[in-house]
Amino acid sequence: MLKIVLLVFFISLNVFALEISLQGAKEKHQQYSTLHIRDSEKFLCQEFRDDFDAVSKIVCAFSKSPTQKLQKLQNNFFEIGTQAKQETFFLVIKPYQKMKLFPIVFDLKKDDTTFSAEVKLSNHWMIVGYIDEMPLIQKHEFSEAAINFPFTYAEDLLPYVGSLNMKGNPVHLKKVGDVTEYIKIKKYYEEKNYEFTLELINDIMKEYPNSLFRAELLFYKIRVYSKLDENDKLVEAAKEYLREYSSDENVAEVLSLIARAYTKLGINSDADYFFDRLFSEHAGSVHSYWGYIYLAESLELDGSLVRARGLYEKVLSQSDDIDVAAEAAFKLAQNHMANSNAKGAAAQIDKIIKAKPKYFSEIDIYKSMDMMYDLADNTELVQAAGIAKAIFENIEPTEEVYEELARNIGIWLSKTQMKKEALSALNNYLERFKDGMYAEEVQVAKDSLFFDVSDENASLKLETYDKLMQEYQNDSIGNKAIYEKAKLLLQNERFAESLAMERELLSLSQQEYPDVPEVITQAAIGTMKQALSVKECNSVLLISSQYKIELSDEWDDGVYECAMKGADFELAKKMADKNLKSKDLAQRKKWLYRYIKVDFATGNYSNVIEASKELVALIKDDENSEYKDVYRTLFDTYHRLENHQKMIESITELLKAYKDDYRDIERYVAVMAVGSEIKDNNMVIEYGEKIMAIQQSSNSYAQSPFVEFALYQAYSDKENYNRALEVIQSLDVLELDATQRARQKYLLGSVLEKLWRDDASQKAYQEAIDAEPSSAWAELAKSAKEI
Repeated sequence: MLKIVLLVFFISLNVFALEISLQGAKEKHQQYSTLHIRDSEKFLCQEFRDDFDAVSKIVCAFSKSPTQKLQKLQNNFFEIGTQAKQETFFLVIKPYQKMKLFPIVFDLKKDDTTFSAEVKLSNHWMIVGYIDEMPLIQKHEFSEAAINFPFTYAEDLLPYVGSLNMKGNPVHLKKVGDVTEYIKIKKYYEEKNYEFTLELINDIMKEYPNSLFRAELLFYKIRVYSKLDENDKLVEAAKEYLREYSSDENVAEVLSLIARAYTKLGINSDADYFFDRLFSEHAGSVHSYWGYIYLAESLELDGSLVRARGLYEKVLSQSDDIDVAAEAAFKLAQNHMANSNAKGAAAQIDKIIKAKPKYFSEIDIYKSMDMMYDLADNTELVQAAGIAKAIFENIEPTEEVYEELARNIGIWLSKTQMKKEALSALNNYLERFKDGMYAEEVQVAKDSLFFDVSDENASLKLETYDKLMQEYQNDSIGNKAIYEKAKLLLQNERFAESLAMERELLSLSQQEYPDVPEVITQAAIGTMKQALSVKECNSVLLISSQYKIELSDEWDDGVYECAMKGADFELAKKMADKNLKSKDLAQRKKWLYRYIKVDFATGNYSNVIEASKELVALIKDDENSEYKDVYRTLFDTYHRLENHQKMIESITELLKAYKDDYRDIERYVAVMAVGSEIKDNNMVIEYGEKIMAIQQSSNSYAQSPFVEFALYQAYSDKENYNRALEVIQSLDVLELDATQRARQKYLLGSVLEKLWRDDASQKAYQEAIDAEPSSAWAELAKSAKEI
């Protein structure tokens, strides 16, 4: 039996006479761990079990407390905590897997005789942590009547060697020195003090050449070399690590780092080797996704932006690690920015802002700020301000960029719709930096945000009117302020604000303010026009309905578009009817086309057909007419009316206008279905071939396998078995469900049989059976094989 024991972790703590040590190993490729607890005085350890008879914790009790505080210890199998009650000190061991308690009664180096001993107190207890089966130790049931004979082996006493390392050599270890230093290394690394970390690692490896932490020390050295971009040294250290510690838990990360180092050194063949190992041996691990990111970085350096983008997107879609996802999103944003796709970059940055804003301060903040300014330069101000805010909230006020970031948040948000957040940010800057470098600019932004106009005199007037309205409510002065404010808002084209004062305006005396209805109407007209200008169609439709506004002809286009968007077909048709008799031929075509769209949307198909014929007559000589989409509308109308003959006629005109266009593929399918229904194999073949060609050229197979099955049948009916074979074989490369695959293979076998290719036919029938044995096609295939 092959047994491999790997000593992967050791820690020894001496507190009064108490010694605690943790060891890890493997038996039959399964990891396990042993915890030894020793004291100069005997002490009690006891197992506690849960309702399922599994050990839930082990508690050891000591008569006195330690002189120094014990930190919580843990590995993959145990968590060791402490408690103190009155004069008693407790160790509480909780399992991550399974565990078993054993008293160590005999010292095999000193005692010649052993026997089975059940004790409550001992100087030495051992706890074994394991996953499934207890390693090395077998438990046997004994009869209570059996005699417990002692076992003496003094004459066969063998020399004692002690712990061995991986090479079989004795281990001589100072129990605390390298442990303490190793903990310091982890601390310095986490603090990003990489140079000092490296220096300490080298010192420890020199002082403790046989340290049981050598794997961890070498691993941290590799990590530090990666952070310091010392790729030659990283490669050498990683090779040694992979050679000496090939089964260590950190191999995946080392593979990712050495592969990355080779790409930076320009040795792509070696990089590819380690990437392949990483992706095949550690697929789905966190570090495999880091590997994809590193590979994408190298592809970008080689100019393969599209391939790199694909890898970043893969990581984002598959990894559930927040750090990996944040890095991939940032890299993807950089990729989009390099491809002049600022909106794509902004979308990725938005994900990081929502999921892990600290990311921007955890990486090089100047790299984050480069992205911030790139977004700002491309008017993606919300995301640019988001980066600025994330960095600002996670750096010290003493940082050089602190004030600059505070300024950016407020200034950029003031140029977006996030007015409330902008005002808060601007106030924050002015509170922190009263005499700051950007104080004047920030104050201007705050003022413009508050008044929301550029005319300072008008703003001051409006401020005064508000004060008067507040101080003189239901008074002639307050009423005058209401009227003058509404008029001033109209003059400054702030129509919506003026219209919002409708209730206050209507409360005024009609004798004193006879033109109030006209003010409201002008405010409604202005608001509607502004809404049309920015495509705020809900406002347009609401104002049109509520105030019965009819704008001049120049606004008909916008009103029509909003009416169609809001499904107000009555208003849309009103606009179309108004312009149908235009003497301008171009206008007449446009409104005739729009009239058709309205009637098609409302199901007035007779009107659609009549108007479409008129429009077709007007554009038939113009191959590039912007209204030739009418051919599609006409076909769709006949399709809805189930007029097969007109469908066939109109598809011919559609083909002349658009040739073979992917957008018409469903129309070809409809005609193909008509052909199948009327048993016109020629029609099925003509449009089926078009559909197959379009799908192949676009690499999209939405109509498969329906088209191929129908086309196969048509060719078979015409006894063109060779083409039928080609059609049905084309489905081999497409993804089908089990029943569809069974049908395809059956039809393949059938046509092969007709072509006298019996061996191939039998094979196809068998494939049909194997694809879905319970399907009707499998039954047909079985019958065909038996003939």
